[in-house]
Amino acid sequence: MFLTLERASACPGSLSNFGDSMINGPRCVFVWLACTLLPVANSIPSATAGDAWTGWLGPHRNGWVADFSPPESWPEQLSLAWKINVGEGYGTPLVSGDRVYQHARQGEDEVITCFDLASGGEIWKRSWPVPFEIGGGGERHGAGPKANPVMADGRLFTASINGVVTAWDAESGDQLWQRDERKRFSINHPKWGASCSPVVDGNRLLIHLGNDETGALYAFDVASGETIWSQGDKPISYSSPVVVELHGVRQVIDWNRDDVAGVDVETGKWLWSYALKHVDPDQNSPTPVQHRDTIIIGAENRGIRSLRPTKTDDGWIVEEAWVLEDLAMNMSTAVMNDGRLFGLSHYDSGRLFCINADDGSVPWQGRPRLGDHATFLAIPGHIITLTDSGELRVIDAAAEEYQAKATYTVSDSPTWAAPVLGANYLLIKDREHLLRWNW
Repeated sequence: MFLTLERASACPGSLSNFGDSMINGPRCVFVWLACTLLPVANSIPSATAGDAWTGWLGPHRNGWVADFSPPESWPEQLSLAWKINVGEGYGTPLVSGDRVYQHARQGEDEVITCFDLASGGEIWKRSWPVPFEIGGGGERHGAGPKANPVMADGRLFTASINGVVTAWDAESGDQLWQRDERKRFSINHPKWGASCSPVVDGNRLLIHLGNDETGALYAFDVASGETIWSQGDKPISYSSPVVVELHGVRQVIDWNRDDVAGVDVETGKWLWSYALKHVDPDQNSPTPVQHRDTIIIGAENRGIRSLRPTKTDDGWIVEEAWVLEDLAMNMSTAVMNDGRLFGLSHYDSGRLFCINADDGSVPWQGRPRLGDHATFLAIPGHIITLTDSGELRVIDAAAEEYQAKATYTVSDSPTWAAPVLGANYLLIKDREHLLRWNW
């Protein structure tokens, strides 16, 4: 079973963001059949021992796919191996060996399901009630979960839409521990729900918890869930932390509602900060990106800037390496590839961009009106981008103008979760389904 290269948007009445419609026309019927007649008979390669996609943007939270070798020529089409209804939510699927894990919502419950990567067969499933009412203009985005899970040392960690952090045994699905900081913060999420994805560094699980008025950056012990340290009283944002090393100091970069901050991973000591406040309705959402000794931040309606934190004898100072006012990022996180930053500016109804990360120059911008959202992965010589319309593009990362090497329609439903690219497969989480495509 194959999916054609033609975009679903070419079909009359194709799906728009989080809305349903009829699909008409013979070509559209073929696409619909390709996505719904399951199971699909395919020769599915088994997973390799090296298959591991353990969290938001991968093992190092930078979008780099280490075990994918680009083909000399990209295939005209992909084959659909399986498609499963897993529920709603933004969480990326995780892969470990021959298993894939998905955190999602089914009705009033949040669920984690473990599947066999080759066949899509269910291995175990856990569910628990998480009632949540989304409002204030965020209804079309659903009730989550919006945070991405993370895996480390045989444990799976989830952050629910209400900010509750839970550890699970990845083999059995047994719950290991849970932290509910509603004991400290009566409301433990920002207005539209918690979307801060936890990250693991050594024996610490790092996550910012709280609400629009107050909060704190936490380091939980991965084995016990006990607090190793908590830092500050800053309100939470929709961004997720990333762990980097700057000037020999390992630190977590935390973009909260008020500022971008560097915090010592070992001690929780506040090292430096740069004011970049959430100003209604402009929210703080993308994950910070490291480039050498700089941290790059894109803020809704507030440009893209490169920050250079420097350690001195008198403490840390932060300088702006460059600032671009003509580009800005709303919810999409950019990725690096060979010194270039690739992402989506929300100006002009969505426009892809390429920025030289050293000096902030812009080799190219794509056409306007791409859409509200896109996620990105980096592979040698290429950028993989998945738009919210279910279109996957393979972009030349070295070209001096926008060049798409291949384009695939991988879903007829909105795709806000980041894809997973394996050595010979592609995992897509759309509004309600998890799909495996084979190269």
